[in-house]
Amino acid sequence: MSGNLTKASETSRRPPGWGRAAAAVFFLAPGLTALIVLAIVPMILMLTYMFFPRGRFGGVVYEFTLENFARLNDPLYLGVIGDSLVIAGLVTLIALLIGYPTAYAIAQLPPRWKTIALLAIMLPFWTNFLIRVYAWIVLLSGPGLINDALTGLGLVDEPLELLYNEGTIVLGLVYGYLSLMILPIYSAVEKLDPRLREASANLGASPFRTFLSVTLPLTLPSALIGAVLVFVPSFGNYVVPELLGGGKAIMVGNMIRDQFLKARDWPFGATLALVMIVFTFVLLIAQAVASRRVRNA
Repeated sequence: MSGNLTKASETSRRPPGWGRAAAAVFFLAPGLTALIVLAIVPMILMLTYMFFPRGRFGGVVYEFTLENFARLNDPLYLGVIGDSLVIAGLVTLIALLIGYPTAYAIAQLPPRWKTIALLAIMLPFWTNFLIRVYAWIVLLSGPGLINDALTGLGLVDEPLELLYNEGTIVLGLVYGYLSLMILPIYSAVEKLDPRLREASANLGASPFRTFLSVTLPLTLPSALIGAVLVFVPSFGNYVVPELLGGGKAIMVGNMIRDQFLKARDWPFGATLALVMIVFTFVLLIAQAVASRRVRNA
């Protein structure tokens, strides 16, 4: 009896919500552990390596230096970063021009066809990205399906050089990340209250005017989210430039990979990776500020 009273008194002394806190820690522990081991620790290592020079035969020499940051001013690296920004920006713009009307059209479909259309958009994600890139090589190569079709129809006399140029890189990146633009916009269009567009039409606005005044402002935050989702992986991608570009167009992702795997210059590779992280944070902040202004307008 006294033992039960002791346990009851101990339980009563526990702060309210203790059981919920313990349960939350228990269920969050696996995810937090993975986050710390796979993300936070590598990030700390990367931020540390930036302040040390490369060893004579690779690796890291633990002597404080700011040389890695000074090397970023080299015109070669600035040119690669600039080219990567241009290509990623072009990919994002094309994805927006294709993705917005596609998402809008899907949102207007009957429920049955809407499900089929969304399934068709998600279907490529069920296949490995590398395999999909190799599929484009098969399509665009000299004796590939596209050139065979063009020559068979008599539109060209000899196979076209469709591979290993910046246009092919843009095509591959748009194909790879277009769905990341379509899905957020579709979600926003799908949630629009149809009464808003009906009210605009009843007030005498044309469909185009309704789109500019109602649909576009309400879906613009989702379009900005899609733009970030497309721009960030396009900026850091190295598989598409390597395979579809033939290594002729070097992007930031290729340069970082080469620093770690070929030059074995981990400190400078970490510094280049920091550039990508800074651009990502800037984009996220810009997207959040722009979305807030659009909602408050």
